[in-house]
Amino acid sequence: MTREHFHRAALSAVVTVVVAVLATPTTWADDMVSFATGGYARGLRTAAEMHKIDTKGAGKISREDWLAYQEKVFAALDKDKTGKVDEQQFLAPSSELVTFATGGYARGLQTRAMMHKIDTDGDGSVSHDEFIAYQMKVFDMMDKNHTGSVGLHDFLGR
Repeated sequence: MTREHFHRAALSAVVTVVVAVLATPTTWADDMVSFATGGYARGLRTAAEMHKIDTKGAGKISREDWLAYQEKVFAALDKDKTGKVDEQQFLAPSSELVTFATGGYARGLQTRAMMHKIDTDGDGSVSHDEFIAYQMKVFDMMDKNHTGSVGLHDFLGR
């Protein structure tokens, strides 16, 4: 191997490592945005939203906090209490939802794209089970260390 080839190979290896290291923090953010939609992810991942979910003031969101919050969100969407939300209900502006969720989160969640991602059986409605299963996947994506809780750093995706 010539000296020039050796230097190119070494430079290529260094560039690969640097790119991998620099891309790692954003990988989760990219995964989150592709799993959700950008509006949902941006509206959800704010300090204000975290503090609303963290009702104990612990500075972190437990799995139980997350589940309780998402139960509240589903109840606000399921106005007729049938356990299913059709497209009209899912997309309808909800003053009840906005009273405890930030506007960005509510706007990002209540889109056709999000409804179709959550509606895993494709029947045109979001059941309680589909909604909660989706939201728990979101929690699991944020809980990178698998501790059962998410701190501000992880919640904000930084």
